[in-house]
Amino acid sequence: MISTSHSTSKAILLAAATPLAFILSTAAGFAQDATTTTDASATAPAPATITPQETKAEPADATGQEIVVTGSLFRRTDTETPSPVTVLTTQTLQRAGITNINDAVRSISADGAGSISTGFQNGFSAGGAAVSLRGLGVSSTLVLIDGLRSTNFPLNDDGHNAYVDLNSIPFSAVERIEVLKDGASSSYGADAIGGVVNIIMKKHVVGVSGTAEGGISELGDGGRYRANLTAGIGDYDRQGFNFYVNGEYQKDTAISVSDRKFPFNTLDLSSIGGADGNPNDNALPQNTINAIVRRSTQTDLNNPFAGGTAATGTYTSLNLNCANGTYTVAGAAGGTACKHDNTNEYTQVQPAQERYAFSGRLSLKVADNIEGYVSGSYSHNQVVTKTRPPLSIRQTQPYGASPTLASNNPGIVLPVYICSAGVNCVTAADRQLNPNNPYATAFANDPSNGAARIYYLFGDLPASQIRTNEVIRGAAGLRGSFDGGWNWQVDAVGAKDNLNIDSLGVVNIAGLKQAINTGAYNFVNPSLNSQATRDLVAPRYSVGSHTSLASLDASVSKALFDLPGGPLQVAVGGQIRHEVEENNSLNANLDRYANTSAAFGSHTVTAGYFEINAPVLSTLEINGSGRYDHYSEGFSNFSPKIGAKFTPIKQIAVRGTYSKGFRAPTFAENNARSSYAGFVNSTPPCSFILEHGGSGTLTSCSANGNPYNLAYNVGSGFSGNPDLKPEKSRSFTGGIVVEPTPWFSFTVDYYNIKKTNVIVTGPQTADARAAYFAGTPLPTGYSVAAVDSIDPLFPNARPRVLIINAPYVNAASQMVSGIDLGANVNVPLGGEARFISRIDVTRLFKYNVDNGNGVVQKFAGTLGPYELSSGAGTPRIRGNWQNTLQFGAFSLTATTYYVSRIKAVAADEIDADDNGNIDLSCANNLYGTGDKFCYIKRFIYADLNMSVEVNDKFSFNFNVGNFTNEKAPVAPASYSGTNYLPTWHYAGVIGRTFRAGANFKF
Repeated sequence: MISTSHSTSKAILLAAATPLAFILSTAAGFAQDATTTTDASATAPAPATITPQETKAEPADATGQEIVVTGSLFRRTDTETPSPVTVLTTQTLQRAGITNINDAVRSISADGAGSISTGFQNGFSAGGAAVSLRGLGVSSTLVLIDGLRSTNFPLNDDGHNAYVDLNSIPFSAVERIEVLKDGASSSYGADAIGGVVNIIMKKHVVGVSGTAEGGISELGDGGRYRANLTAGIGDYDRQGFNFYVNGEYQKDTAISVSDRKFPFNTLDLSSIGGADGNPNDNALPQNTINAIVRRSTQTDLNNPFAGGTAATGTYTSLNLNCANGTYTVAGAAGGTACKHDNTNEYTQVQPAQERYAFSGRLSLKVADNIEGYVSGSYSHNQVVTKTRPPLSIRQTQPYGASPTLASNNPGIVLPVYICSAGVNCVTAADRQLNPNNPYATAFANDPSNGAARIYYLFGDLPASQIRTNEVIRGAAGLRGSFDGGWNWQVDAVGAKDNLNIDSLGVVNIAGLKQAINTGAYNFVNPSLNSQATRDLVAPRYSVGSHTSLASLDASVSKALFDLPGGPLQVAVGGQIRHEVEENNSLNANLDRYANTSAAFGSHTVTAGYFEINAPVLSTLEINGSGRYDHYSEGFSNFSPKIGAKFTPIKQIAVRGTYSKGFRAPTFAENNARSSYAGFVNSTPPCSFILEHGGSGTLTSCSANGNPYNLAYNVGSGFSGNPDLKPEKSRSFTGGIVVEPTPWFSFTVDYYNIKKTNVIVTGPQTADARAAYFAGTPLPTGYSVAAVDSIDPLFPNARPRVLIINAPYVNAASQMVSGIDLGANVNVPLGGEARFISRIDVTRLFKYNVDNGNGVVQKFAGTLGPYELSSGAGTPRIRGNWQNTLQFGAFSLTATTYYVSRIKAVAADEIDADDNGNIDLSCANNLYGTGDKFCYIKRFIYADLNMSVEVNDKFSFNFNVGNFTNEKAPVAPASYSGTNYLPTWHYAGVIGRTFRAGANFKF
């Protein structure tokens, strides 16, 4: 159940505002889009034959005009099919104050674990955005535009999942969004296991319309500015053509972590009973922008990476000009250093983002029985991410490179002597004592013992990425009919996604060595470094990647004969498409400290498909379909589906579907040239912590002030496996549609999906890590790729593991089940007043994974699967409730969003016992504090939107986001946000926002 307990008066207000939100709504006549499409819900109750989730699709509902519903090949006069389909109209989105495709699609309650938000900036595909229906991953959700595929984002989420970037789709040209929430591989082929998101663009536009809007957060940052303009000519019905063009622009400014209050601006939660995750103000040694050193040895005087394993004496700060003061650590290995909080100083909550797009469409009546269209779009999206502090001088070797390129093991040092050549400086004629090494003078005659082991962040080389994504897409099609009652349709689509990543602050290994050995880089006062020196150490890198798609679809359909309920319809079709991916590594030469992930591949897919719709009775409709796909890699798949809808009386319909589907391996998964290393946050076990000076027992321990014992990033390395097979699925849905009165309707649908042959990345990775720490052999197929530098405080103890090589395998099965609930209310209140309400809720019963070892991982209601994108977990309940009160030209809307509480445990991070059971109690809290912070509280907030129509041509709107300024629940186990989950709780960190705009149409 949804919890109704509230700890603050704000929560009480919010709960009360939700059912009374007819006081809080946005305009029916928002007037953003001057299209011939209207929203019937604004003026009249929905027809009884249309399900609540499927109402308001377009005027066809009321006029009898034929439309095609997502998941079907047939044109029909209503949108009610055996499959559950949620329709988001432009008006629904306008009432919610939604201004982009990303927010629109991800607001659907069925979006679950693995969903990618723009706010998740430190993932493999930062800058992209994607939906994960049913929590089955972005690769198992198919995104279409006008029923046709588009090309994928060039970067793979988690290094291997493929998806269409929602940020690349022009929003102001959207007519509606249809979300098919059951498997649809029988119609569309691979990747539709979790469902289908079909973004329907405008078909005909007459006149000129536009919007200009600006906004900002209550704290004065996070500005959003947007504008769009659409112009169209041609009365399609009378003149036989229509042509329109559309342009839009949006800019979002960045929000820094330092601009948000505790606890979202630091990893130090000690003041509220949590751990001090910021050792940069109380422990040594630490990497900060104020370098510290400790005397060590150097085994190769030409190689600064050849520092000795041991160090002696106290730590010395090269610069004690400290903006935040100093701290002192006592003891032989102590010293004085500058206080820092690297998370607060350098990371951000929201990236700076700028995007613009152009689109257009020409529709023609070629002949009396032939219609055609040509459409095209161009989108440009640039995101500037600052996901971490400046790069540390101490780094592991790039994944796949020699361990000799690691600057952290045993530890980079500054030599006693420097010279212009940077080699053989001890004997060089122009040698000089290194001004960066405070031990140089004392060890001028013994340079091998006077090296300075250094800890430092390159503060004058800010770390960021500028990701510029350009998508060009074109489509053309013809449809018509010929003698005998045959209808035919041909569509062609081509798309290319070009992504360029400019990396700043990435250290070049050779340049770093040269800068150290020549003394070119000033570690004492980095502000004095020349730009040439900075470019030597960290030149700007630019790497391009791309994907492309070309597809041709053709189908014919015919009504064969009449059945008691209507005509028996049959359709057959075929498709051929070619897809290419070239995701180039950011570190192809392994010469810098950067991500090495890469993916390559191309294939051709041929398919044939059919659909039969049989209204066997006036009360019973049966639909069957199937599709056969063949991939040039050598595998094939047949996907069948059957559905039925029974309407015993006009007010009630019962529906259900059963289907089988598949997901083809991505190029990142099955191409031998593809590889990636993924990282998650992990805390060493107590046995390890005790070896490194921790206190406590094997079941309960603390770091005892040693930063080496704190949580850190540990990785897994993978390479493409050409022997992978497609994932398979079977899906069942069953539900009821009820409309007892013309002004009220609701649906309840049960879903149950099982995936088998699931492609997993190292299903025994957790076991391999545990084996390493225990000093036992790793599972077969797993190996240690890199270990950390030694613990300076305990140099003889086992070092931390950094990367473990692991395989891709078809090993797992997944099971998800739950219910979707939806309702619509449209009540005239007298005069020009009307109350409109819609609710969309998903309740998850089960999300279980068996990785092939017989151990069932249960994720529902937890932070698992933790190693899936963003580690945001699997809430049991998600929902939104939109309520509008309309008084003639004025309307006010409140849209309330709810995410249930999440337990901070994850089955994919816990070892099973000897009986195969996984302990999901708070003893395995990912934050490592037992009951403390074990539960991430539920989150509920509401947006307000109001609109006023001045006349038929002008309207104004005003939006207050998160109007009660609800705070995100504290989630210290998160690795994707600073103590919060960006996927679910983003609005609670941004805080209250304000936007105002004007709309016109002529």
